[in-house]
Formats: sequence, structure tokens, C-alpha cells
Amino acid sequence: MTRMSWDEYFMKMLEAISGRATCDRGKNSAIIVKNKRILATGYVGSPIGLPHCDDVGHLFRDVLHTDGEIRKHCVRTTHAEANAVANAARFGVGIDNSTVYTKMFPCLDCTKLLINSGIKRIVVQKDYHASQDSKMFLDEAGVKYEIWENEKEEYDNQK
Repeated sequence: MTRMSWDEYFMKMLEAISGRATCDRGKNSAIIVKNKRILATGYVGSPIGLPHCDDVGHLFRDVLHTDGEIRKHCVRTTHAEANAVANAARFGVGIDNSTVYTKMFPCLDCTKLLINSGIKRIVVQKDYHASQDSKMFLDEAGVKYEIWENEKEEYDNQK
């Protein structure tokens, strides 16, 4: 049996972390790693002290995407990547020059947050249906990214 790579190791951890997610749309999770050490984790969920989708339902809003499609987004929650960055900040952990592992490609807002926080590499399990602008920003910023599975994340009530 071959020993798994560090990327495989951290990617496998995402499933356990996503078990804490409180919004069933995507069940995304994120791990911020530097020098093979976990600095912070995050999962999709409501801000601290606010009601969760799992308890009170989704808070859907229609969002117009650059491809002209209108898709439903749940705005009750904070995305996994943003929560991981917030957790690092909350506990005073520097994440400059680190790697983020996540289950789906970051949205544009999370992408900008990751760029500004000094992330240098992003490893994702699946692409996101609206990742074109995120990829453009990452390319311009010189942030490397890898997508492991050649499929896009889909979930109920997306359209």
C-alpha cells in the first residue's frame, strides 16, 4: 500500500469537517495549511449565535450570474473559506503563504478574501458552477489552484 500524499491527507479531512456544516447546500468545508500543519478550519454555517438553516430553513435570494443565469443562494450562512480565515484571525494565527483545501471552488467573494489574506495555493475537490471570475482573479493575483474532480458541484434548489 502506498502512503497517501499530504494533499490527499488534507483532502480526506474535509469530509469530517463538513459534517459540522449547518446548511445542506454543498456542505462545504475548508482547511488552511502551512508547512504540513493545520492552521485553521471552517465549514459553511451561520454566524455565531444566529439560527442555522438546518433549524429554521434557508434564506434564499435570487442572484444574477455573469452567464445570465439567475440562481438561488442561501444568504443565511458564511462560506467555509471565510469561516476558516475568520477562525485564524480570531485566534491570532497568521495564514500568509499558506494553502487552502476545500470541497468546492471558492465563490468570488471568498476568492478575494483568500487573495487578501495571503493564500498562495488552493486545492479543491470539485469546481463551482460560477467559478469563472474567481479563476480570473486568482490567475491575475498569481495564486495557484488545482481541481481534483472534473465535475461541478450541484445541489437542490440551485435554480
